[in-house]
Amino acid sequence: MLSKFFIQRPIFASVLAIIVMAFGIFSVLNLPVERYPDIAPPKITVSASYSGADAQTVEQSVTQILEQQIQGIDNLLYFSSTSDSSGRSRITISFENGTNPDTAQVQVQNSISGVIRRLPDEVQRQGVTVSKSLGDTFMVVGLYDSTSKSGNIELSDYLSTHVVDDLNRIEGVGESDVFGSQYAMRIWLNPEKLKQYNLMPSDVANAITAQNTQVAAGAIGDLPVIDGQYLNTKVTAGSRLKTVEDFKNIVVKANQTASYVYLKDIARVELGAENYQSFNTINGYPAAGLGISLSSGANAIQTSKLIHQTLDQLTTKLPAGYKIVYPRDNTPFVQESIKEVVKTLIEAIILVILVMFLFLQSWRATLIPSITVPVVILGTFAVLYVLGFSINTLTLFALVLAIGLLVDDAIVVVENVERLMHEQHLTPKEAAIESMGEISSALIGITLVLTAVFIPMSFLGGSIGVIYRQFSITLVAAMALSLVVALVLTPALCALILKPNPESKRWAVWFNKKIDQLKNQYIKIVQTSIRYSKSVIVIFVALIAVFALFYNGLKSGFIPKEDQGILSVQIKLVDSAPISQSQKIGEQVRQYFLTQEDKNVDLVLIRYGRNYSGTGQNLAQGFIALKPWDVRTGKENSADAIQKRAMKYFSQFNNAQINVTLPASVNGLGQTDGLDLWIQDLNGQGQDFLDNTFRQLQTQSKSYTSFENFDKQSTNSKANLNIKIDQKQALANGLELPAINNTLSSAWGGTYVNDFIDRGRIKRVMIQGDAEFRSKPEDLYNWSVRNNQNEMVPFSSFANFSWGGAPEIVKRYMGYSALQLQADVASGSSSGQAMKDVEQLVNQQKDVGLAWTGLSFEEQKSTNQAVWLYLISAGFIFLCLAALYESLSIPAAVMTSIPLGVGGSVIFSYIFGLPNDVYFQIALLTTIGLSCKNAILIVEFAALAQEKGKSAIEAALEGASLRLRPILMTSLAFGAGVIPLVFAQGAGAVSRQEIGISILGGVMFGTVLVLFFIPVMYVLLRSLFRSKATS
Repeated sequence: MLSKFFIQRPIFASVLAIIVMAFGIFSVLNLPVERYPDIAPPKITVSASYSGADAQTVEQSVTQILEQQIQGIDNLLYFSSTSDSSGRSRITISFENGTNPDTAQVQVQNSISGVIRRLPDEVQRQGVTVSKSLGDTFMVVGLYDSTSKSGNIELSDYLSTHVVDDLNRIEGVGESDVFGSQYAMRIWLNPEKLKQYNLMPSDVANAITAQNTQVAAGAIGDLPVIDGQYLNTKVTAGSRLKTVEDFKNIVVKANQTASYVYLKDIARVELGAENYQSFNTINGYPAAGLGISLSSGANAIQTSKLIHQTLDQLTTKLPAGYKIVYPRDNTPFVQESIKEVVKTLIEAIILVILVMFLFLQSWRATLIPSITVPVVILGTFAVLYVLGFSINTLTLFALVLAIGLLVDDAIVVVENVERLMHEQHLTPKEAAIESMGEISSALIGITLVLTAVFIPMSFLGGSIGVIYRQFSITLVAAMALSLVVALVLTPALCALILKPNPESKRWAVWFNKKIDQLKNQYIKIVQTSIRYSKSVIVIFVALIAVFALFYNGLKSGFIPKEDQGILSVQIKLVDSAPISQSQKIGEQVRQYFLTQEDKNVDLVLIRYGRNYSGTGQNLAQGFIALKPWDVRTGKENSADAIQKRAMKYFSQFNNAQINVTLPASVNGLGQTDGLDLWIQDLNGQGQDFLDNTFRQLQTQSKSYTSFENFDKQSTNSKANLNIKIDQKQALANGLELPAINNTLSSAWGGTYVNDFIDRGRIKRVMIQGDAEFRSKPEDLYNWSVRNNQNEMVPFSSFANFSWGGAPEIVKRYMGYSALQLQADVASGSSSGQAMKDVEQLVNQQKDVGLAWTGLSFEEQKSTNQAVWLYLISAGFIFLCLAALYESLSIPAAVMTSIPLGVGGSVIFSYIFGLPNDVYFQIALLTTIGLSCKNAILIVEFAALAQEKGKSAIEAALEGASLRLRPILMTSLAFGAGVIPLVFAQGAGAVSRQEIGISILGGVMFGTVLVLFFIPVMYVLLRSLFRSKATS
């Protein structure tokens, strides 16, 4: 017998424990730390750029061609794409959890490589990139000049040239997006001068290409050589131009008369920005920003640490006045919340040890379970290390809960050994051997039950499966280790450390007397309830009914919102508003946060010209960094409260729509925690059909109370100018269509010609019409095209224009044109209900498909799984117990304890207004395990007594009276372990409180109700099965 072997070899047992702890310490030092495991499905993004094209052109000539190739890729979940009016095309492909991002990236790369040739030349020149990026901004780095000497372009250029490349090389960085752009050589054409010299934009481009180039011209004296050859040298011809002066002196045209037309004669040349679509401010100073998104499967804390290290090295070389700041970085939050959970873990251990001392009343007896705690916890870390898990909120929660459970195993052993030494006057060694004979099977039973509760959790699919797996495997590992320790180390320590019956202290005598009085009262109540067993059954059924009602009343959710120390702001003005107007509003937003909320706000970065819904001069977005948690204590300074106050203040603005949101709880599952869905145009009826459908939905959505702020994540269509070229007229004038198209795109869209060298780095050369020649529709007629007679023909002779409307951004989902919509769950309602209502709303419309995405997609999957989860766990428990006790009545009696504990969790969650989300489900399962454990302790001893020939009633009373004390003790120990969670403060407190409160309710109800109901159920079921067997 295992225990006996180790009782006789205590040193061997201790050596094993030390080895386990050493491996555990090694694992703790090497385990990665993060907030959540990789919950978000891995994502691959494909991006391309088509300068000067509008959203529909990009969609039709780039996005759709690429999308059609995304087929036959393994483990694909869903994909969506956006094409916007600044010429960017971006396809985001999500894969099932557990897919290797590298393999996925290679598959996507291979599948699109076949169609690159079909894309427009301009797109091919700029290239199509495929990256492993989660797509949402996990960090924003800001650079500003506190002396205000440098402008936006200078700062953006500094960021692009000196910072971006270093950061992109860091492992874990998926993509980086510079807010702004680097320098470019801008050639601003003057159409009147071009006409005067008989030139077109394409002539300018050709001249630049010819004169700003490097030629591979070979060498003189390369082998084979003639005899006597001494000269051997490389030949270079041409060179890249470097300065504005070099470009001004490019010869565009030469006449026979030796007169030359230089670039400076027909254009204004300057060092400008590559694009002027957006600019930024930080706390009012001109600034540049850099949004960084994680690559799939990267560890946020690790990546953030490397980014900080790299930037700290760069900081020493920054020009005077330049400062690097972090307007958005959620790693301090992760570190802070992990630190808080570790603190909770230590508090839990201390409380549990105090409770044990209260019951065991001798430091020797208390020492034994206390020694087992570090062994099991460090052992569990070793298991996590081997399985490739990380230290995250979920694995740490599992450990906090495991403390209460793991001490129980040790307590059961110590308590029993003490009782035998006391009653039968055995030596510690004999008592330990005797005791292990009595309770080994109960210990194995308890561990089996708890494992049975948690193992089914780890087989769930999707993101929910990832969350549960971390939690359940940690707990199961801790329980299994705890069992091994209880069978190997604890009995050996008992034989070594315990002393027979020391004199009890005064307080201990008093405490024991009180417990004995309690026991006598308790036995009386149990006897009465066995006598009136029918009434007890009625009460039992009534309780279950009440619990069920409360359960239905719970709101459902996925993951609670946390104060992460950051807020984001989306600003949208009327469609035609110029950027100067957006800037006024942005300034008001900044002043509000830096004056009204100056106690709480650290930094405000505002990016003009773009936000999550697209690009445009009427858009802006803000990243707001709040002060650390210890500075802003109290409910009124939480991110949630600041957000509500800001929303109230900004709702008075009539000329702008300003939305302040908390960031999403999980990286890579959308930007916020609201509802996230797509409506698809199934029959290809066009963008207008989708817009009309959305307007109808928005009007009808007012009649639902479960969700609010129902809106689309894109901007409205804007007026656009359609230029119609009369083909016949053009041909009659001797013009070629490519020349016309080329002139148009160069004049108004801007064309990338080639590269030049600016202070040792390659940058772009762009040609475009000067601002004054493209400021109103009539300016089109200033431009001319050369025909085959060498005459300049103005646009007015073959083209006219008309007004139309076109979307700023075109989105697609799973290959259909689609609109991405979002809504917030109304306070007091649950996301589950809101999703049902949205489905009902959308299904009334014809020809429209509804698809959930991001967090909503995962929640949709999880709600369907929860019920199965409970049923499978319960079935598992029953089977394990039936196998262990060779009986059906014992497991049946234990199973009746499940609803008792669960009821407590449900009622506590309901009273404190907590939702039925992931943490609640984890709490429920823990509670089920705990209730079953208490029941097993009673039923096990009752069954033993019955085997010795007592009647069922006597046996039930004996089991109840013997186990009252250990049950009270283990439950109090477990309850004490959860108390620090209930009173959690600081970063990440919401989730800790949620899990703590639910479990506390379960422990209280589970213990009290199990103690009263289980003896009665035992007697009833035993007699029921007995009568069946005899009949």
